[in-house]
Amino acid sequence: MTSVPTRAQRTRRVLVICQLDAYANGVKPVEIQRFLRQRGHDVRLVDTYHLSRSRRAPARLAGRLPAPGLRKAALYATEATSAALTRRWRFGRRHLSYYLLVADHRLRRAILRRELPLDDFDLVICETVYDAGVLTEATSARTLYDAPAPWADEVYFDGRVTERQHHKLRRLETALFEGVDHLALHWDSYARYAVEHYGISGRNLMSLNFGCAPSPRRAEFAAPPRIVYLGNVTAGFNNPALLSRLSALYPRIDVYGGPPPDPALGLHYLGYAPSTDVLRNYQLGLVTCSEDQLRREGFSSKHVHYLSYGLPVLVPSWRRHLDLLRGSVPYTEDTFRAVVEGLGEERRWRSVSDEAYAQAERLSWDETLRPLERLLADDPLPSRDSTWI
Repeated sequence: MTSVPTRAQRTRRVLVICQLDAYANGVKPVEIQRFLRQRGHDVRLVDTYHLSRSRRAPARLAGRLPAPGLRKAALYATEATSAALTRRWRFGRRHLSYYLLVADHRLRRAILRRELPLDDFDLVICETVYDAGVLTEATSARTLYDAPAPWADEVYFDGRVTERQHHKLRRLETALFEGVDHLALHWDSYARYAVEHYGISGRNLMSLNFGCAPSPRRAEFAAPPRIVYLGNVTAGFNNPALLSRLSALYPRIDVYGGPPPDPALGLHYLGYAPSTDVLRNYQLGLVTCSEDQLRREGFSSKHVHYLSYGLPVLVPSWRRHLDLLRGSVPYTEDTFRAVVEGLGEERRWRSVSDEAYAQAERLSWDETLRPLERLLADDPLPSRDSTWI
């Protein structure tokens, strides 16, 4: 049911800066907009996914031509250079990515500072690191950086920067973490990671976990169980090599997402899922991730999508904090097939499925986004001295 603002409730103007891609980055901003609008707030969502591209050209060309203006042309050139030098050239990926990432970050900050009327809003939320530099601009609005994950460590463990560049990128990100009024990460374990490994003060941290929309139609039991994998199938932190080996161990794994994987991986790849409703056709959801320090403490947005259909979720045993996500079933490569076959027993499957769906209900968007409601309450927005509990 849509919430109706009371007389005492003051309507706030909120700006959400995001990149609406085909993955998790395109989900949370839309849910934030819906959540706040239902509570009577005036919310503007700005999608910067094609910030460097022309909007004046015909539709077929709009995604290919640079936008007018020197800064946008420079951003377009930066993106093109990154695609040419860092995607497949190993040396370029390791040694040149840093300069292109920082250039992209600074150009976006300058473009958005000029284009967005930040002072017209009570709260400015940014959902992507690439645009988050604009939050450090002087403005009367309060700022919230809702970071998907610690960025500097993410690109370092993905082999995209050298050790020296990693330290420099960490300093840039730490200044950003400390420079905003409010800071959240998409999962609380990432926030704890940032405090422990980045040494941030944590004085501006708040909890704003990734959520889900529990499906009214849950998955049904079937044997032998079918397994689904959703998400990017080329990113190193998703461990496509592990996904390939698991597919060889258990052929009933269907893979949805993009970009198309290397055929040598031998995946049963079905392209982009027509909708998340496809999950009802499966009995188990699969998470793969790298074994580095960040991903051990990390989180996968696909995890809660699986839970929302009552799917037990197979998760590598090295991922920690699984007690926070009931319905998770740890595995190793040695135990994978036995774990799957164990969940082919109906009573066992239904027990774990019920845990998964109950967890999804506790992680519904209306629950996980509730801290925003408190943040925008009638009282003055919390000061920079607010603490994370």
